[in-house]
Amino acid sequence: MDTVRFGVIGLGNMGSHHIRYLGAGSVDGAGLTAICDVDADRLAKADVAPNVGRFSNHHDLLNSGTVDAIIIATPHYDHPPIAMDAFAKNVNVMSEKPVAVSVNAARKLNAEFAKYPHLKFGVMFNQRNSGLYQKLRELIADGELGEVTRITWLITDWFRTWTYYASGGWRATWAGEGGGVLINQCPHNLDLIQWIPNMMPNRVTAVAALGKTHPIEVEDECSAIFEYPSGAIGHFITTTGEAPGTNRLDIAGDRGRLHAENGKLYFRRARHSVRKVRETSPQSFASVETWDFEIPFKPGPADEHKATTQMFTNGILKNTPLLGNGVEGVRGLEIGNAILMAGVTRQPVDLPLNGEAYDALLKDLTQKYGGKKSLATKATGPVNLEGSYTR
Repeated sequence: MDTVRFGVIGLGNMGSHHIRYLGAGSVDGAGLTAICDVDADRLAKADVAPNVGRFSNHHDLLNSGTVDAIIIATPHYDHPPIAMDAFAKNVNVMSEKPVAVSVNAARKLNAEFAKYPHLKFGVMFNQRNSGLYQKLRELIADGELGEVTRITWLITDWFRTWTYYASGGWRATWAGEGGGVLINQCPHNLDLIQWIPNMMPNRVTAVAALGKTHPIEVEDECSAIFEYPSGAIGHFITTTGEAPGTNRLDIAGDRGRLHAENGKLYFRRARHSVRKVRETSPQSFASVETWDFEIPFKPGPADEHKATTQMFTNGILKNTPLLGNGVEGVRGLEIGNAILMAGVTRQPVDLPLNGEAYDALLKDLTQKYGGKKSLATKATGPVNLEGSYTR
């Protein structure tokens, strides 16, 4: 194979972006040969070359024999079934985030993919291309920070208006989207918070609010605490109702503290081991000598999505590693599922997450709040649900 023939399924905001750069031929070794959308008007108006096939459903596209790989840019619940259908047709898959709505669906998708070792499965974690986040990961992996003791991400710059949530019938619904800020805005952050330090929590405690600042049925604000097997602690705070927002990632360790904010990376480096000073200093109020640096890093690509697709194409043609391996999509998703489950029940959730219990939670939320665009769940107490996930 010299050229990977791509089909794009779903022509909304992200799908339209993918067809623009693929159609322009700006990904080496790749070409756009097919597009698909269930909306006939959107499909007809797509600006692609005349020789690009147009399909009203993904089955016809996969059966056409015109694609070697697809990019899935449909609503969230459709990602796993379309991917599985593609594997069965020996078609490589790049899925937009999230890879699935529930951890159970993601685990089943990974199990299905394991049957097709000759195929490539990627997830559009384009922010892994960021030079800032790659430098953070490199510093931690190289031991510059020592043992990680705290990870805190205050990510509240996802401000959205009521008009935004009214822009699509599936948006901000349990049945159509499977959640709110955690499944829509935050999948990249939830992926990065485990990818950068290569750490997964083993327990999550949280508070989540449904429709706190918008007339929606899903969560638009969450605050979570993570516990890690090492004894480290984590925090994740997000909302779509706050302005001006903040995007600050702090990672503390035995040799100081890294923090990323406003596109810059800073390191307050401890000259000595914090643990050693804490445990052996004869002084009651000893201070730890620190040096402050702004850490330089190479900027990432201008178009992170295109760069991720380029790496996926290279993986197909040259068997090179994928930056966003689809199997890894379950990790950040599991954290997000745990935050929501802990947040609405006000009970700690242990990881690995019980997938059946989470599915029961989603079903209960859909039945109780589905279709209700104005909620009275702004109180501080937990949502009153009776599913089998409760303890």
